Amino acid sequence: MNAPTAPWPYPRWIAHRGAGRLAPENTLAAFRLGAAHGWRMFECDAKLSADGVAFLLHDATLPRTTNGRGTAGDLTWGELAQLDAGAWHSRQYAGEPIPTLESLARWCIANHYYLNIEIKPTPGAEEVTGRAVAALAARLWHGQDVPPLLTSFQPLALSGARETAPQLPRGLLLDKLHDGWLDTALQLGCVAIVCSHALWTADHVQAVHRAGLRALSYTVNDEWAAERLIELDTDGIISDRVDLFSPAR
Repeated sequence: MNAPTAPWPYPRWIAHRGAGRLAPENTLAAFRLGAAHGWRMFECDAKLSADGVAFLLHDATLPRTTNGRGTAGDLTWGELAQLDAGAWHSRQYAGEPIPTLESLARWCIANHYYLNIEIKPTPGAEEVTGRAVAALAARLWHGQDVPPLLTSFQPLALSGARETAPQLPRGLLLDKLHDGWLDTALQLGCVAIVCSHALWTADHVQAVHRAGLRALSYTVNDEWAAERLIELDTDGIISDRVDLFSPAR
């Protein structure tokens, strides 16, 4: 297979939301646990509080992973910081707070870990979130050897990130390969396409590589799926199973 000639600084294995399902997702406890299992790259979800602070949360609303209610982006950071983001998972993690993106970034930089920041905007705040996350990442990783990989399902978020910090690498997230999917990624200046692992075929991977991009997959939790992706020569595997896969593979 043809492969992109530009160097790719990231590990193949990426821990989903810190440690997958072993700890409360998108908390510092999860990232520490993922690191304890030997993982060196992590994926997280970032959105903005009502007063513009970037913080980690997957859902638009709070109830699934915190003791809060309503839309997360409607609360100030001071209100979000008071919530319990661990008790929903297990008693062991009760009291675990929602972290800011900056706190995770500083932990990653201090420990020489790699980060994939999924820009996960509150609906209607796609562009402003992309701009804010990119601006913060550019400031925090200034002078570092390897910047974070910024990804999003939302082209507007990636466009905002590109306009704010064009030097940061971007990836387009896809849950289906719609007409023009590769062209969309190229128009956004992306370096990678990240899609559901079942969508990748040899032809699709070759097309992405011929275009000079990388092919990454989510969320890969079975050995057979991982082996298929390795045989297809894909470039990144995002997984919950930090306890199953060895990131040194």
